[in-house]
Amino acid sequence: SVSIALRNLLTLIGALILLVFVSPKLTGLVLLTFPFVLAPLFLFGRRVRKLTTTAQDRFADAIGSAGESLDALETVQAFGRERAAAARFGAAVETAFAAQLSRITTRALMTAAVIVLVFGGVVGVFWLGVHAGLRGEITWGALFQFAFLSVIAAGSVGALGETWGDVQKAAGAMERVGELLDARPGVAPPAHPTVLPPPARGELAFENVTFAYPGRPDLPALSNFTLRGRPGERVALVGPSGAGKSTVFRLLLRFYDPDAGRVTLDGVDLTAADPAEVRARMALVAQESPLFSGSAADNIRFGRESASDPEVAAAILAAQAESFLAALPQGLDTPVGDRAKTLSGGQRQRLAIARALVRKAPILLLDEATSALDAENEHLVQRTLDEAMKGQTTLVIAHRLATVLKADRIVVMDGGRIVDIGSHAELVARGGLYASLASLQFGTGDSGSSAEPKHPRDRTSHAQAQQQT
Repeated sequence: SVSIALRNLLTLIGALILLVFVSPKLTGLVLLTFPFVLAPLFLFGRRVRKLTTTAQDRFADAIGSAGESLDALETVQAFGRERAAAARFGAAVETAFAAQLSRITTRALMTAAVIVLVFGGVVGVFWLGVHAGLRGEITWGALFQFAFLSVIAAGSVGALGETWGDVQKAAGAMERVGELLDARPGVAPPAHPTVLPPPARGELAFENVTFAYPGRPDLPALSNFTLRGRPGERVALVGPSGAGKSTVFRLLLRFYDPDAGRVTLDGVDLTAADPAEVRARMALVAQESPLFSGSAADNIRFGRESASDPEVAAAILAAQAESFLAALPQGLDTPVGDRAKTLSGGQRQRLAIARALVRKAPILLLDEATSALDAENEHLVQRTLDEAMKGQTTLVIAHRLATVLKADRIVVMDGGRIVDIGSHAELVARGGLYASLASLQFGTGDSGSSAEPKHPRDRTSHAQAQQQT
């Protein structure tokens, strides 16, 4: 656009200079038409920019609609919603097409208005020139020169109008890019971050923390939450859904900052530290840990890129993943597909556990880490995790109480608050929320630590835990 605009601008300037030499009077009349030519450029140009932004939004909606349906293709097919998904995508495409058509129409009207006004002005001035020639005020040769130069100048103005349309289209697109470039993260490293003290001890502390998510400012996820995790301690967080357990992890990883109170790691307030340095001391296994396209080895090394082959093999062994990885056509180098969808849920979860273990972080965060495993594999992985947790500060979120019986402390949460702390036996003996949860899972009427779980999977895990204890 710059190249075309520069070329036509130089042509216009040259033509105007020559027109002045041919007939200053007629050139002045040509210049009087310029304000009328510029008016549609600004009037329509602003609308072209706005419509470009709208068209891009509608196009993004169409792509988002397709992405949602394709990502959940099996669910769409299972519920027989293929036609509905296709219809929704078709409607989104039609809306995007209509928005693009509106933009193109507006730009075409702008270009047409410029051309009509420019050449209309030239014809009008040429009509005056012909009458001047008939009166002998200008020679016919000069009039021909004037007409020729006027057409060149008018063509340049028309091309400049088209280029202006391109500029407005690009400006509309740049508004979105500009918004992204100007965006600032809500959680950012301070100008002079406090360095976490070496070596990492893994000491955690929540001090009177109150936090509400931005979308729900009137509903705190944590209220006056105070908890300390000693180095090497294993702490389990239990409670009903919505109690704030996952929020504890998000604040520790500094995805958010607390509204009140503070969270510290090894004595340093997280808001004063570099988030990258904080996260480098933690390893997370989420309930649904996303994996990536590439090989199994790539996904494991995502935890620590510099991990050696023996370290990767040790992590695989610890996560009980060696059997299914050995069965893959290319072993560790087998591509696992987009989001590792070629693997089962349990296999993906074991890879996620291996990814966390290879990180060798002093703090281990487990959010229902074994929920996708069968009872046998869960027992094997749990036993390995028990070994891996030694010397590491570990926070465990669990809904099935059989998996947290060996925790040093069990923290019972409800409504964003701590309602009780103790061992399994102590909490059951005291009654309350934990005793109710234990009664539901381990059998009504038996509140002791040896209560028999109702669910077969819980019975297996509970019996194995009792033997280990």
